[in-house]
Amino acid sequence: MTQNVQRFVNKVVIVTGAASGIGRAIAQRFAREGAHVVVNDVNADATAKTVQAMIDAGGSALAVVADVSDKSQVDRLFDTTLEHFGTVDVLVNNAGLINVERHFLEGDEAWWDRVLSVNLKGVFLCSLRAAHIMARRHHGVIINMSSGGASHSHRGMAAYDAAKGGIESLTRATALDLAPYGIRVNALVPGSIDTQGMDPQIKKERGVTIPLGRVGEPEDMAGPAVFLASEDAGYITGHIIAVDGGLLSQQRPPQVDIFPLSRFPRLEEGE
Repeated sequence: MTQNVQRFVNKVVIVTGAASGIGRAIAQRFAREGAHVVVNDVNADATAKTVQAMIDAGGSALAVVADVSDKSQVDRLFDTTLEHFGTVDVLVNNAGLINVERHFLEGDEAWWDRVLSVNLKGVFLCSLRAAHIMARRHHGVIINMSSGGASHSHRGMAAYDAAKGGIESLTRATALDLAPYGIRVNALVPGSIDTQGMDPQIKKERGVTIPLGRVGEPEDMAGPAVFLASEDAGYITGHIIAVDGGLLSQQRPPQVDIFPLSRFPRLEEGE
């Protein structure tokens, strides 16, 4: 059970792509810990519902609908945040297109540009605006959302994986550039996370491939996010942290491993 700590009282947190899934879980966790949370997404109805749920739970939240790939809309997102709360302490760059599968031979320029624009350019635009605010206060945290596709490629996801690889490089580069200004920059790598309600049988089958034995939930990403934003992580910057149940640590999935799960010792409780 998550402890009801209050590490972010009066802190201002922007979470992009926060109307649902991982972004929503992260935004809700920051609100429970006392932050003023700006919930950004392109889906106006879902954003409004998320914010209302957070307010009903006793949190402080503000909805701002904006496309992070558009500089004018990013500026409006940050201007609105400053008008309401006066500053930005934490930025979580979670917004991104995920259902963009297309074989490389079937790719075209419009597909490539749209994926890179939202998934990578959006991180740049939001981070740049946040960094200018944070640097003047000599304090701030930026958390980017990467993917296992940054280092281990998916089939049919060339544009997506290229963007995520760029995010990890951007994380390291901005961490170096911004460290002298008191700004920390890190990235999280979600594993297989059930953000849209998987079929139970598919979820069970996917869980077998994961060392911890289950598919992740959006809430599994919230704890690491608030940790990286907290003073407990005050000496961590420029790093990529996987939250994947051990998925990326294995060379082979258990179904084809030379030492399968069937050979693991079976222990009874109390032995």
